[in-house]
Amino acid sequence: MELTVHCFLPKTSRANCWPTREQRLMSLRRNTLWNLAGTGLPLLLAAVTIPYLIKHVGVEAFGILTLVWALIGYFSLFDFGLGRALTQQVAAARSANLHASLPSLIKTGLGFNGATGLLGGLVLAALAYPLAHHWLNVSAALQSSTFIALLIASAGIPFTTVTTGLRGILEAHEDFRVVNLLRMVLGAANFGLPALSVMFLDNSLIWMVLSLIGARIMMFIAHAWMVHQKLATGWMAAKFNIDNMRRLMSFGAWMTVSNIISPLMVTADRFVISGVLGAGVVAYYTVPFEGIVRVLVIPGALTTALFPRLATVMVTDLAETRRLYQKCLKIVTVALLPICLLIALGSKWGLTLWLGKDFADQSWAVVSMMALGLLLNGIAHVPFAAIQAGGDARTTAYLHLFELAFYIPLLFFCMKSFGILGAAIAWTVRVGFDLFALLVFQNRKMLVAHNRNTQMHSSK
Repeated sequence: MELTVHCFLPKTSRANCWPTREQRLMSLRRNTLWNLAGTGLPLLLAAVTIPYLIKHVGVEAFGILTLVWALIGYFSLFDFGLGRALTQQVAAARSANLHASLPSLIKTGLGFNGATGLLGGLVLAALAYPLAHHWLNVSAALQSSTFIALLIASAGIPFTTVTTGLRGILEAHEDFRVVNLLRMVLGAANFGLPALSVMFLDNSLIWMVLSLIGARIMMFIAHAWMVHQKLATGWMAAKFNIDNMRRLMSFGAWMTVSNIISPLMVTADRFVISGVLGAGVVAYYTVPFEGIVRVLVIPGALTTALFPRLATVMVTDLAETRRLYQKCLKIVTVALLPICLLIALGSKWGLTLWLGKDFADQSWAVVSMMALGLLLNGIAHVPFAAIQAGGDARTTAYLHLFELAFYIPLLFFCMKSFGILGAAIAWTVRVGFDLFALLVFQNRKMLVAHNRNTQMHSSK
């Protein structure tokens, strides 16, 4: 769906409707820096706590903890795309001065977020036993604690899905300072609280996961309070609106496909590794992956700030849209290329320094291959955000469906042929195809929009 945004002021006053180009660039730069800080600073804590956790709980237990992280992230996507949909719809409504419609729109979206999050939690709880005792190939000594940890994690899913919607509302208001201050706290908790539980309580998975869920509940409360401050008094008394739900779902339904399939493709490799090679090998893949993938905070920070901006200007200023898109492509490519080259060339030395020679011997080739995929995946953030900012979640959903069809067989084939390195090869091939397809789709969309705009002007 494309939501057309109009300015309802007289022509003589329209200059005051939108910020100047310089103001927009300054705001985008500031928001990007906040996003970088919110995602990047917790990594400093991770660099210290990950080796500590591996040393004290063991490689297999830490590998299982990374699987719990992945499952919490995956099942929290039972918001059916409404977090992203709320960002787009609220940003568009604010730009059109339709503030009176916001309470009903927001309450409708958050209510649905809560219901679907509860469903996601129940699904994870139902799958906890077979995951712990059969599917993840966990050693007998850890099966019981893994089962309990998964049950605890399932209780946090509803809080996480609603928090995603609340964060989307704050991003629509372009309040990235608050969003990222809260993200810093959650990021620090994700890495710091498990280490503190090992240090002061016990080195069991149960205490580590309990600390993670407690942090997510506190983040839910903090986000809810900040959104409450943004809205008019009495907004919670607004009624649920079927039209609002229909508009959100027209975007969110296709987002749901991407939200389910995209993280499935991101996390499938570690589950395949666990099932084929054993849970004891997972950490040799997930630890370096979780480390270097944090480089994606650079394109992620930029495109998170870009999304609400493009949702506002895409149908009102085609030239500005094209300029922002091309500038972001160039920035991301220039920023990532030297970083990824350094990672590829220095993988063995870096892993030896960080995690020791034995770990580096198992993982350095995986990291070198991942570095290429990291570059391709980072650049793909820009056309992905641009396509969805225009209200077109269908294209990315179809693309992810197609990718899933060939990625899973490719993953098994590469792992059978190359072992743990094969997982990195399969991931790199997939994200390379993803970048190529997204660039083609977005360039085609901009060409169609340009031709339509030219025809409109020539007919006047």
